[in-house]
Amino acid sequence: MVKVGFKQTEVGVIPEDWDVVPLENISSITRLAGAEYSSVWEETPNGEIIALRGFNIGKNRIIERDFVRISKELSWKLKRSKLYVGDVVYPCVGTIGNAVVITENDKYHIQQNIAKITPAKNKIYPEYLAYYLMSFYGEAEIERFNATSSQPNVLVGSLRQYRVPLPPKIEEQRAIAETLSDVDALIAALDKLIAKKRAIKTAAMQELLTGQKRLPGFGGEWKRKRITELAEVDPENLTANTKPDYEFKYISLDDVDEGFLNSYSEKVFNSAPSRARRVLRKGDVLLSTVRPNLQSHFLFDKDEEDWICSTGFAVIRCLKQEAYPAFVYFHLFGGTISKQIEALISGSNYPAINSSDVRDLMIPAPEVDEQKAIAVILADMEAEITALETRRAKTQALKQGMMQELLTGRTRLV
Repeated sequence: MVKVGFKQTEVGVIPEDWDVVPLENISSITRLAGAEYSSVWEETPNGEIIALRGFNIGKNRIIERDFVRISKELSWKLKRSKLYVGDVVYPCVGTIGNAVVITENDKYHIQQNIAKITPAKNKIYPEYLAYYLMSFYGEAEIERFNATSSQPNVLVGSLRQYRVPLPPKIEEQRAIAETLSDVDALIAALDKLIAKKRAIKTAAMQELLTGQKRLPGFGGEWKRKRITELAEVDPENLTANTKPDYEFKYISLDDVDEGFLNSYSEKVFNSAPSRARRVLRKGDVLLSTVRPNLQSHFLFDKDEEDWICSTGFAVIRCLKQEAYPAFVYFHLFGGTISKQIEALISGSNYPAINSSDVRDLMIPAPEVDEQKAIAVILADMEAEITALETRRAKTQALKQGMMQELLTGRTRLV
């Protein structure tokens, strides 16, 4: 039953005073013609105008990466696809679902496979249109019109038929867009802060893990040591004699992403993958030996038994008097280890190293007490970054909830 004050439409339940309007009724839509691109288009490295490609269009932002430029003269010649303040840019191939509003004149042009949508004044607010295109409504229209299953593709003719749920007043559209924009600004600020904290951590790792910067109260000489001088490598492994009904928690290569355990699975030995062999203890450092350049490494910190990982990891178990686990773990993400691994896999079609390679990796190391002090500082930095990333994820989830409320009219702002 539809709630009082709402009505059922082809796109769902919306307020009674809202309409569902084809996009072509409230905007003009165009693309750079193929003939124009093949016969007139000429890229100029020092051109005044940025020619946007699909991957330059993010969610409500322009991604400044690998820009292509054209001359201002060519941009004016191809005036139909030139971008002006208030135009909405929407990729039609590949990265469909992103959109951004242009805020400067004489700065941008569109390349092929991107739609230029010019909202009709007093009918639809540009930022509201961009949020609509990026919302669940826009996603539903992509599914309705996607022209191919191999690479997402929406034709301009289909884009014109997108169904837009529209508040009747520009003021309400503007209020919705500004509210969502405020949340986007918070997300962008968190992204900037996270990037800054990561840069600080990277610099700190470079200084602290190599002894370039010493912590107060510590002296003594650092020595370059092989991993095998600091730890045992693969000290425990399940064998064929393991009881068939042995139950354990299993970590595969795909479960780890740059230090984070995203998932694991419950396994029984007689039905487990053949690679499920490495026995884990608290403090073990897992070094990915398959595609090690992707840095799918992990510090196992669970004080529990019956955890096993794939033989795609080398398990480094530190000797108490020689190495502190977190110090060795942070080295896996630093330049010292990375350079050695790159040298080992250089020229290989299948990037991988073995346990012997791991034993021979060299790291600079002070006494254990200084290792621990360094690791504590880096762990605190990592925890701060993780907290910010968690806050960002929660803010992003909040935004999605707000879009559901505001773009369906369940929550009204004016």
